[in-house]
Amino acid sequence: QVQLAESGGGLVQPGGSLRLSCAASGSIGSIYTMAWYRQVPGNQREYVAKITTGNITNYQDTVKGRFTISRDNAKNTVYLRMNSLKPEDTAVYYCYFFGGGRSAWGQGTQVAVSS
Repeated sequence: QVQLAESGGGLVQPGGSLRLSCAASGSIGSIYTMAWYRQVPGNQREYVAKITTGNITNYQDTVKGRFTISRDNAKNTVYLRMNSLKPEDTAVYYCYFFGGGRSAWGQGTQVAVSS
């Protein structure tokens, strides 16, 4: 099994920045992809960004140029640096792991963008 522990959410003003972290533990293996999703109450969970073992990244169009996903393989941790935050970025952000036939979701961390 894989366990994910997220941190870094909070309240920030429009235009501000936050960095989310997600540490993976358990039966991780060496080849895996990690991703971030977000969800607003009443809406479906939506994809934000992902990063592969080889550091290939992909982003949802609405966050391109503002968000940066990165990973530290030595720490089994993925980060999401969020700049130029907008009120519409407000959501619960979830970390997602998949690899080696296993997948897991984090518990979610709240990000609120408001003045």
